[in-house]
Amino acid sequence: MKRDKVIYTAGPIRGNSQWGDRWALHRNIEMAKCFARKLWMRGWAVICPQANTEDMDGSDIDGKGIFLDGDLVLIDRCDAVLMLPGWKNSEGAKGEYAYAVATGKTVYMDLSDVPDLTVS
Repeated sequence: MKRDKVIYTAGPIRGNSQWGDRWALHRNIEMAKCFARKLWMRGWAVICPQANTEDMDGSDIDGKGIFLDGDLVLIDRCDAVLMLPGWKNSEGAKGEYAYAVATGKTVYMDLSDVPDLTVS
């Protein structure tokens, strides 16, 4: 099967405490990976930014808007965006949502709404 549709997972990554809640970080990354696996099984090529930057939390580029800037470039290259649970609690995910809507991307609010591309 040729994967010709790309979807982006938009959701929280960091915790809410000033130092970063390591448990929330780990939980959010694992949740995003779980959704990404399910999307891959449905025939999508998946961009999961939570997995892409998971080892960079607290780095010198974290908090400077560089990740969000790059994420918007990735959204440009996608056919659709899936909003993950908890996205409304994430400033970055809210920015991704607004950008996806403004640029006319298909935005899914629930995994059950995402088409299974393996079914003809």
